[in-house]
Amino acid sequence: MNSSFDRTLSNEDVLRRRASLLQRLHIDGILLLLLLMLAAGSLFILYSASGKNVDLLMKQASSFGIGLVGMFIIAQFEPRFMARWVPLAYVAGVGLLVAVDVMGHNAMGATRWINIPGVIRFQPSEFMKIIMPATIAWYLSKRSLPPRFKHIAISLALIVVPFGLILVQPDLGTSLLIIASGTFVLFIAGLQWRWIFGAVAAVVPIAVAMWFFVMHQYQKQRVLTFLNPESDPLGSGWNIIQSKAAIGSGGVLGKGWLLGTQSHLDFLPESHTDFIIAVLAEEFGLVGVCLLLLMYLLLIARGLVITVQAQTLFGKLLAGALTMTFFVYVFVNIGMVSGLLPVVGVPLPFISYGGTSLITLLAGFGILMSIHTHRKWITQV
Repeated sequence: MNSSFDRTLSNEDVLRRRASLLQRLHIDGILLLLLLMLAAGSLFILYSASGKNVDLLMKQASSFGIGLVGMFIIAQFEPRFMARWVPLAYVAGVGLLVAVDVMGHNAMGATRWINIPGVIRFQPSEFMKIIMPATIAWYLSKRSLPPRFKHIAISLALIVVPFGLILVQPDLGTSLLIIASGTFVLFIAGLQWRWIFGAVAAVVPIAVAMWFFVMHQYQKQRVLTFLNPESDPLGSGWNIIQSKAAIGSGGVLGKGWLLGTQSHLDFLPESHTDFIIAVLAEEFGLVGVCLLLLMYLLLIARGLVITVQAQTLFGKLLAGALTMTFFVYVFVNIGMVSGLLPVVGVPLPFISYGGTSLITLLAGFGILMSIHTHRKWITQV
């Protein structure tokens, strides 16, 4: 009897020490495990999608490493410390976006990067995906909730500035994600339903105005292609037609790793970036796609748990917005590749090739870990 009781106490002590170790490191074990599994799967898929390009694979692995280190460092800072630096980060982010418009590097008809030859090349708009919700969360956390009209107007003004700078690059997909990340904070802050219904009612006139005065011709063509891909099967409709062909040909179990034809025979464009899930579907079938979606679902669920358990208003608003923005990332890319949404150039989180995007995503999860582990009491879930 006593021996059994002692063993139970011993097991509890071991669990407590393990929890204490994770707490001291400010790392959430569940998030870390899911992210490492996604990292391993990403490199596995990317090797095939890139045509066995080892150099590209090493670059992605290096970005994962840098991102994980950055995630660990960010997790060490308390959320209240981060909040103090948010205004400066917002000003710096907007300044970098202005620098892109003035002296940015042009590639494939868009000016989205800052290139320092021999040092670094990065995309400042990616950083705004974290800075934007952090800014609105910082601003609203100092006001009474639900937000009043004045606070809503100021929040929207803070959102519109980077949105406009990113839109002219042009990068419609990222600019819409910036709007989403900021408005999610307003929604979580208890935005009244009359404002929500008003925003929904304004969607149509805003969309019409963007069509005639904002959107470039190639962006309009993407929308028209979405409505009828077969209208130009060898031109603007090629990407989505080949993507759906790759997804459909995979069946339930797929053709097998490195055996996909759409990507390896160069029928599928951008197979290692925006359309990488089509490669996954062709080679690993419905089972592979469902496993990836399960991983994403677990990450989102963990983010929502952290949001609910956050002890400060700033942490709750920011954690909720980051989690919902991550969901939009996944939803938009998969909807785009499967023909349910227009092609807007949004990468698949943690799977598509791209260093800046990957590091930014991991930084966001570092913030989630900080919010969860810097609490006065810790409940392991």
